[in-house]
Amino acid sequence: MRYGIFSDVHSNSEALDAVLALFKKERVGRYLCVGDIVGYGAEPCECIAKIRALRGEGVGGNHDFACVGLTSVEDFNPFAREAIFWTQKVLGAEETHFLKSLKSVSRFDDITLVHSSLDFPEEFRYIFDVESARETLMLLETKVCFVGHSHFPMIASIDDRGAIHLHQKGRTEMEEDRCYLVNVGSVGQPRDGDPRACCAIFDSETSFVEIKRVPYDVSSTQKKIIQAGLPPMLAARLSEGR
Repeated sequence: MRYGIFSDVHSNSEALDAVLALFKKERVGRYLCVGDIVGYGAEPCECIAKIRALRGEGVGGNHDFACVGLTSVEDFNPFAREAIFWTQKVLGAEETHFLKSLKSVSRFDDITLVHSSLDFPEEFRYIFDVESARETLMLLETKVCFVGHSHFPMIASIDDRGAIHLHQKGRTEMEEDRCYLVNVGSVGQPRDGDPRACCAIFDSETSFVEIKRVPYDVSSTQKKIIQAGLPPMLAARLSEGR
């Protein structure tokens, strides 16, 4: 099976469309969403509708849960908090029900999905490096775990001796005696200096995982954010991938 995995869409419909077009070109058979469909951007309902139509697997992120009252907004910065309150006003009953139905952790087909980390997933801890990846890799019970949340793509693995390895962000051939943690980056708001939408492909038959980038119409997304009355900073940062 070839899986298309994505995270942190953040109500960016143009970026989501670009990623879905890439997945179609890559002959993806199943779609996996690792949370934060909404927040920051101007098209939460449109993004929810597109993702629901995929009929894939998914988990919720901190922005998803905050928008439906399942987690506090106290730890959000002022711009993110303002976007949460705006999103709450535009979500309908159907979208709210969908976000509330999302789990924090999902396991199937030797795959684990979690938005942040497996150690206290409800606390939404960030994974950036070997040390922050360690706890999740130690707790992992499947071949691979896909995460998002940090908006930084990363591939790490743990071998049968407990040693943790970082891999290049491109294509990684998965070794039989290792388990893997893949941060798939962000579709709608990359923060690693590359403004292109980010996602991942996982082929369970040939056993490889690959981080992919795809350009999208950033200016159109920025205009929608401004027209919606959301903080201009949320539009400006998209050009720089910060």
